[in-house]
Amino acid sequence: MMIYLHKILPLIFSPLMLIMVLIIFGVIINSKKISIIGIFILIVCSLPIVSDKLVAYLESDYQLSKPSNIEPADSIVVLSGMIRTINSKDGLDYEFGEASDRIFAGINLFKEKKAPKLILTRGKLPWSVGIPEGEYLKEIAITNGISENNILLTENVENTDQEAKAIKKLLSEDKPKVLLVTSAFHMPRAQKVFEAAGINVVPFPVDFQKGLSKITFMSFMPSANALSGTSFFVREMIGRIYYNLKY
Repeated sequence: MMIYLHKILPLIFSPLMLIMVLIIFGVIINSKKISIIGIFILIVCSLPIVSDKLVAYLESDYQLSKPSNIEPADSIVVLSGMIRTINSKDGLDYEFGEASDRIFAGINLFKEKKAPKLILTRGKLPWSVGIPEGEYLKEIAITNGISENNILLTENVENTDQEAKAIKKLLSEDKPKVLLVTSAFHMPRAQKVFEAAGINVVPFPVDFQKGLSKITFMSFMPSANALSGTSFFVREMIGRIYYNLKY
């Protein structure tokens, strides 16, 4: 039940929902001022220069690192969130989404001998189709030269909180130290819940959403992609606030 709440709340508090409410309310009470405020918020939230700054803020605590420069740990943990299920001629199949950097970073860390174990999570949402994500990622890791004996899988999990608790169950150390691999925007709340579960975290952020770019006139042209980026920022901040209150 909680997983549905986690997905619905960001929709309720999204910029688009606020904009729609303001515009519709303005029309209902015949207030041009309220409708204009809604349109103004829509334009601002749709500006690439605004969206880019907000998304960059989510990643501002971290920088990309080379595996060779990272300190060793007890285990390497790769969080789910990079696979989608598709139909193929042979039935269900799987392909990578944007966050595929996660699994390959984990593989590279293992090959650099930064930890003796690679832990993958059986991420699977209630509405997902196909096998849990970790089972597919395990095959990818084996294909890339990691022995099955060095790979651990958690029980089925639906969110970051469950991932942390499931991983703690797998680790025999009293205060285990893990190299945590996830997207840079996701790392702050992931690190918080792992530390709350009694796990020492060495963050290894990947999948940075915003690279370096110049500001041009296009930065001030409203776009659907920019609005999506602003909504993405709000959604992630709601997740951070939730875990800050919980832990």
